[in-house]
Amino acid sequence: MIGYATLGTNDLPRAAAFYDALLGEIGAKRLWEFDRGIGWGVGKDQPTLAVMRPYDGNRATVGNGVMVGLLVATREMVERVHARALALGGKDEGAVGPRGDGFYAGYFRDLDGNKLNAFCLG
Repeated sequence: MIGYATLGTNDLPRAAAFYDALLGEIGAKRLWEFDRGIGWGVGKDQPTLAVMRPYDGNRATVGNGVMVGLLVATREMVERVHARALALGGKDEGAVGPRGDGFYAGYFRDLDGNKLNAFCLG
């Protein structure tokens, strides 16, 4: 159902380096790019995560309550992605661990302050 999610950035080259490294951990790569943005995914028939400079030319800001969840296969991968985000300069927003029945996640913010999590089910 979800085709893509877009996060705003004010520094596209910096965001690109962060997401190239972070999303490479889960096998994603750049699927498209143009002067204002880049999209990553694992296949053109799968959802894409994009970072873009805002179309209206104003500064990108973080949406309160907005979060992107990155589904991964294992708890080990949740831990790796969360640790990688922090190593790349992201901020911890919630340590890796169980969050209810069968939901395991770690929360972080990217270099622009956008909130994400890596999670697995089961």
